[in-house]
Amino acid sequence: MEQKRKTLLIGWDAADWKTIHPLLDKGQMPNLEKLINGGVMGNLATLDPPLSPMLWTSIATGKRPYKHGILGFTEPNPDGNGIRPIHVTGRKGKAIWNILTQEEYKTHVIGWWPSHPAEPINGVNISNFYQKSKSRIHEPWTMMKGTVHPAEMSDLFAGMRVHPEELTQAHLLPFVPKAAEVNQEKDKRLLSTAKIIAECSSIHAAATYILEHEEWDFLGVYYDGIDHFGHGFMKYNPPRRPHIPEKDYELYKNVVTAGYRFHDMLLGRLMKLAGEDTTIMLISDHGFYPNHLRPKAIPKEPAGPAWEHSPYGIICMSGQNIKKDERIYGATLLDIAPTILAMLDLPIGKDVDGKVLTSAFEVPPEIKQIDSWDDIEGEAGLHPENMEEDEALAKEALEQLIELGYVEKPDDDPAKAIKKTVDENQFYLARAYISGHQIHNAIEILTQLFEENPTQIRYGIHLAKCYQQTNQLKECREIVEAIKEQIIEDTPSLLLLEGTLLMTERKLRSAIKKFKEAEELEADFPKLHLQIGKHYVLLKQWKMAQNSFEKEIAIDKENAAAYHGLGITFLRQGEYEKAIGSLLDAVGLLYNMPLAHFHLGEAFYGIGEKERSTQAFEVSLTMAPGMNAARMWLIRIYKELGQFDKLKALEEAILPNTKGTVTIVSGLPRSGTSMMMQMLEKGGMEVFTDKVRTADDDNPQGYYEHELVKGLMRNKSWLKDVGEKAVKVVSHLLLHLPNNYHYKIVFMERDLDEVIRSQHRMLVNMGKAKEEQISVSLIAAFESNLNKISNWVKKQKNVEILYVPYKEVINNPLQQAEKVNNFLKEDLNTTMMSSVVDKSLYRQRIGA
Repeated sequence: MEQKRKTLLIGWDAADWKTIHPLLDKGQMPNLEKLINGGVMGNLATLDPPLSPMLWTSIATGKRPYKHGILGFTEPNPDGNGIRPIHVTGRKGKAIWNILTQEEYKTHVIGWWPSHPAEPINGVNISNFYQKSKSRIHEPWTMMKGTVHPAEMSDLFAGMRVHPEELTQAHLLPFVPKAAEVNQEKDKRLLSTAKIIAECSSIHAAATYILEHEEWDFLGVYYDGIDHFGHGFMKYNPPRRPHIPEKDYELYKNVVTAGYRFHDMLLGRLMKLAGEDTTIMLISDHGFYPNHLRPKAIPKEPAGPAWEHSPYGIICMSGQNIKKDERIYGATLLDIAPTILAMLDLPIGKDVDGKVLTSAFEVPPEIKQIDSWDDIEGEAGLHPENMEEDEALAKEALEQLIELGYVEKPDDDPAKAIKKTVDENQFYLARAYISGHQIHNAIEILTQLFEENPTQIRYGIHLAKCYQQTNQLKECREIVEAIKEQIIEDTPSLLLLEGTLLMTERKLRSAIKKFKEAEELEADFPKLHLQIGKHYVLLKQWKMAQNSFEKEIAIDKENAAAYHGLGITFLRQGEYEKAIGSLLDAVGLLYNMPLAHFHLGEAFYGIGEKERSTQAFEVSLTMAPGMNAARMWLIRIYKELGQFDKLKALEEAILPNTKGTVTIVSGLPRSGTSMMMQMLEKGGMEVFTDKVRTADDDNPQGYYEHELVKGLMRNKSWLKDVGEKAVKVVSHLLLHLPNNYHYKIVFMERDLDEVIRSQHRMLVNMGKAKEEQISVSLIAAFESNLNKISNWVKKQKNVEILYVPYKEVINNPLQQAEKVNNFLKEDLNTTMMSSVVDKSLYRQRIGA
């Protein structure tokens, strides 16, 4: 039988390169340095919300929380009597160790969060309740039933645990050199340090025992110490900030760095025991701000400590077929499980959200796929449904979460405690949907939460952002006003939200005013200068935008969006080399940014690097198949390079038409699109409109628009709601239609002089222009747009178009109605359609 490849997966909760690099430079983490030099390293992007039970389950499954079902830190007790720490029994589907058990790998898991009760896998499984202690050293230290599988090894592993009171000064002084000065009656921080060290040591003792004494193919071991050191002591990490008392600083300034060095010692032992033939993967679920970005105070809300988490964890890989001393980019924690499966030559489920980190390998593994591992029958070490669980000792674990600040002390009324927990977990679910771009699902949850809890401002802010992201500006404005009724004074976050809403509403002067007010309250407020930069991009004030993005980067050097914005400003100023540098920084931090890759393609083209340009456009198109602008660029460059095989493949590639046909009425503004929408409605076809824009003197029958359409560049999800209705889309937005629909476009044509005069009359009526200020220079811009549309239509296999002359509709309405009906292949009442046409509204005619 062929020997299986050994894999050691090590989790360091909250480990962050920003803290690690200075220690590496000083030679204080030699084992990690050895691992890095012998393999690859990089950032590991986290998910939102950055809550460890959700994240480590995503790591183990390759799936987002709304698929795997682990939400938050606590859950209702099955008996309905209060709440308990989150259990693994709430997870949907198989984790990596279940899959490996099914494939007969000898598999061990220690301390994973959550993993209680321990699943009956093909090896030792020790749950996350194993190392926790609330008792004194002379008191019984009971271990909860279900902590160890197999159960007969419980006493063995119980005896390996390290109690905090076992530690001596030799253990504590490296962390707190001035421990003798601590008044332990009043100051419990020294005890907290001892508890973290003891818990890590307990986990480590179990891991090393298994490596030395058990047969193994896979071992996953999770250490939470760095996260706990961070929450407890990062505030004292050098340099001292003004609000930190000097005495406290001097006592505890070494704790965090000592914690990292301690973990490096543990890593060295694991590496030695694992052996040279093992592939080792060291990861963290998120980072931890060690600098000015860490908050001065923790918000008084459930999971408030997560505000100290930064968006990038770490990844290191070393082993057979892994590149040496190289950096990888674009890794996310969703990629860990699929990468391990591919490395072991096992198929990956199509239902996972992650990818294989092929760039880490000398020779990329063959990627095999199945629909889902959850559909594969066989013994996988899963718990039976509706298993009975012992809840007697879960209170200790719950108390630990309360002490750490992750959960509030439960209400004495079990029903109220459960309601709070359910609401909080629903909030996390909504945030997970937002992180996964499932905005409409998030809106449904947040709407109910905010209606039931109107004083919970964070629910409202997230809901407002969702409405803004989906271009539902009226709803967004209503939520913002509701939030303002609940607060006494403006906060930077609310001013930032208002400013971005005003930007979306194109009220740019009012937006910048809000941003300036926020800046006066807190000049270094995260993402403030990012939004100011976006404001200046809209105004095409590239230098001002550049300055704002540079300010944001000075505040947060890991803000991928700021690097992207900076790259755009350089690109538009013709500074292509600088643009390339900034855009590479952006995708290096967060790879899954299709627009950043698109702009990178433009920048490479600007310096004549056409091959690299095509690579960037191809990546953006792979990530966002509906990005027609990238497709147009590729067609152009393939022609220039003579790559006709690629050109043919691109032109023949049609996405599966799984989402049906969308009927669109389009044209330049004031070309007769509202009239055509009215004709279709009168003929018996439903129309997609929200009636937000009401009839006026310029359009007495109404505009037949929908606010969501205006945001087509940012949000395309609303197309699924159009169904068999007709929707009005202005010509400039057609290029942004996604490719996974079939489109029938009724395109209104009108004399450009008439269009411009009609638009000008409308602006005069609105008080936005003067009678004598007609801009005939717009003709060239409109002609360019129409040419682009014509060229675009010729290259789209999923687009049918009927050009309808406005003047012909006025003069021969019945004939044109029949023409439209035949094109749409509908059974419309053409007589009723033609009755809509009112020749008296043809007011800006030129010629007969």
